[in-house]
Formats: sequence, structure tokens, C-alpha cells
Amino acid sequence: MKKNTYRRLSKYPGVYIRESEERVHEGKPDICFDISYKREGRKIWEKAGWASEGYSARLASQIRAERLRMIRHGQELPKEKAKIPRFCEMWELYSKWADENKGSDRNDGYRYKHLEGLLGEKRLDEISSFDLERVKSDMMKKGLAAATIKHVLVLVREIYNKAMAWRKFQGTNPVRGVKMPSLNNRRERFLSHEEADKLLMELGKVSKTAHDMALISLHCGLRAGEIFNLRGQDLDFQNGIINIADPKNKHSRKAYMTQATKEILRARLPKNPGDLVFKDRKNGNMIRRVSGAFQRTADPLFNKGVKDRRQRVVFHTLRHTFGSWLAIQGTPVLTIKELLGHRSLAMTERYAHLIPDVKKEATLALERSFNESRTGKKVISIAKEIEPQRNPG
Repeated sequence: MKKNTYRRLSKYPGVYIRESEERVHEGKPDICFDISYKREGRKIWEKAGWASEGYSARLASQIRAERLRMIRHGQELPKEKAKIPRFCEMWELYSKWADENKGSDRNDGYRYKHLEGLLGEKRLDEISSFDLERVKSDMMKKGLAAATIKHVLVLVREIYNKAMAWRKFQGTNPVRGVKMPSLNNRRERFLSHEEADKLLMELGKVSKTAHDMALISLHCGLRAGEIFNLRGQDLDFQNGIINIADPKNKHSRKAYMTQATKEILRARLPKNPGDLVFKDRKNGNMIRRVSGAFQRTADPLFNKGVKDRRQRVVFHTLRHTFGSWLAIQGTPVLTIKELLGHRSLAMTERYAHLIPDVKKEATLALERSFNESRTGKKVISIAKEIEPQRNPG
């Protein structure tokens, strides 16, 4: 007979008794009370406790009745709760997956730091929308931007979504009960040609990689993540095309090389077509974020005293500049949409006010016509007033 495995049914339904061959209680072998019940057709065994711990068959029966009640109302059992990961454990799984599968500029590690203290040790089922409202409130008190707060909440949402997809957690995503902060962060600042030349010249002095990435974004409208993901096989020099497997929208599109970008990309073309065009100098892997050299160069040139983040020059300003230049030269808004890879026309409409507008010209022409007509009426009116004087009789 194996130790602690032989069970006999007690007088209470679903309650079993087994004697220990090692534990002693009141001079006799200690007795363990086990309970058994079914959930979704699967038989579950659970240890209620030992007689030496104060348990009895009757108490075990009461525990079993409580388990049946929880099953009837669709509640999770304590044994199942023990299997639900803590938020910090789920973050580790998510972070590893994201490193392997998300090919864009990611700051998730920085964002997680805002969550670690309050949520890290909690199980996923213990985190409520109220907890996330506290996170949001704390970040607002620290003066963090609405966009940063939103990114942190989106990270929580993604972690829960993956937990449910991987069957680590079955429940409600608490982010659903949190109101996202309203954003007004569309970039308004774009560079003039002179400013762009100055920025590229200064970047060339401190970092060739930062310079080359900036020029590609400025001339072709690529996002940072799209540049990080470029591989030799994506470059068609014969037709001057960059094939972009967009990591953000998951939709492919084409960008078109200028002569300057063609020279840069040809010089960086890897021997293996599957290799990255730009690599992290430290480990040879994919670059994850824009080099600090860019911001250290842009700040003294353009951002002194600038408080409004929409007016700050950052790497994404280069892509916005590309779209703005297209609009100024009269490129149709649908063409701009395709070149920028926007999913909807609404995203491209911010550039519409820069496009030379035939409707505006028509309105101005109407105004000129109106003024001329009004002036003509004045002349006629004056002529009628002076006519009797010319012909007094």
C-alpha cells in the first residue's frame, strides 16, 4: 500500500478519509480528509485538511458544499485561483513574446515600471479597474503626458489579452472599465528645407546611423520601426522601391527611393538578403529605439523653451515633414495617404490644409468678382447723381 493514498468514504457524500503512515495525532495515525466533486464532467480531488489541524469529516463536507455552490455560480475555485499568474509573471511571458514578435520601437520596459509597484505581485484576477484608475491618477499627479498614460494602459490591455489567448486567465480585462485619457498629440511642427538640411548636417557630425535613418524618414516617410525592420530583400534598387512590411498596421506598402536614400541603402546593403540593413552595434540584433544622438542633436536646434509636445521636434517629426512637403507641393491627399501607409483617410486629413486648394482659389476669385461688381455699382450710382447737374434744363 502506498503512503497516504488509500482513501475510504466517510458517512458524508464526497468526503474521504485516509490515514497517514508518518503523522501521529493524539497517539494515533493522523487522519486527512479529502473531498471529491465534478466540474464540467471532470472529477476533482482536493485535500481539506488533517485532523491535527482541526479538520473533521463534517467540516470537509461543508467545504465541499461551498465548492459546489461556487461551481453552480460560475466562480473560480481556490485551486484554480492558485494557478492564475501574478501580473509580474505574466509580464515576463509577454515581454519575452514581444521581443521575439514585435518588430517596432518598443518602450514597454519603461512603461511596466509604472505598474510594477501597485500591480506586480497581484494575481490577474485580483486587479480591478479601480486599481488601474489609481495608476492613471498617480501618473497624472507626476505630470506625465496623456499619451504616456495611454501607452501604459494599452500595455496592461495587451498583457491581459495575451493571458486569455494563452489560457492563463479566463475573466474580464480590467482596462475595459477605465476611461482612456483624451489626446491631442497630432504633430503640428514640420521642418523647412533649411531646417532639415541643418539637422542632417549636425547629425552627420555625431552619428552616421542617426543621420542615415533621419534622411530615409525625411525623404521616404518611413516610421522608425519600419526602418529598424528593413532587410536587404526589401530593397529594389532597379525600380527604386522600398517594400515595407509595416510592423504597426500589419499591411505592406511601397515607398520610393530618392537618389540620396538609394546611395545610403546601397552602401548598407547586407550580403545576406534576409539580414537587417540597420543593426544594434552592441549585439547585432534589431534596433529597438531611436538613438539618443538624434534627440540630443534636435533639442538645442529646435526645442529650447518648447512646452507643447506637438511642437517639439522628435524623430516622428521627419515623417510628418515628409507628408507636409508633399501637401505643400500639391500632392493629392489620397496619394499622401498611400505613401504614408495610413489605414484611413481621416489620418491624412491633417495635411489637407497645406494643399493648394482649387476651392480656396475659386472663393478668392468670387471675392474679386464681387468687389469689382460692387465698385461698378458705385460708379453708376455716382454718375446718376451728377447727371442732372450736367443737364440742368
